[in-house]
Amino acid sequence: MDPSAGIQEPFDLIRLSLSERVFVKLRGDRELTGILHAYDGHMNLILSDVEEKIMIVDAPEGAPPGHGAVSIVKRKMEMLFVRGDGVILVSPPSRT
Repeated sequence: MDPSAGIQEPFDLIRLSLSERVFVKLRGDRELTGILHAYDGHMNLILSDVEEKIMIVDAPEGAPPGHGAVSIVKRKMEMLFVRGDGVILVSPPSRT
């Protein structure tokens, strides 16, 4: 059976990604990867085995945009509830 046959609307991609590792981009230069356990129509998500990456740009005062040190802070969490209003993108696992 063709896996794309069950995809008729965007939430179908999310539904097919349940119990799979997904990539989530959030507001504020934050990114998550974790196993998707649940979601709703507001894009609230419940993830487990989560790794969060936060990009921090430390620009000296008065420096032009794009000129500053960038550091990435990582942390791991067992379980995380993500509010849907902060979600920019949810990417399902690649199906090759």
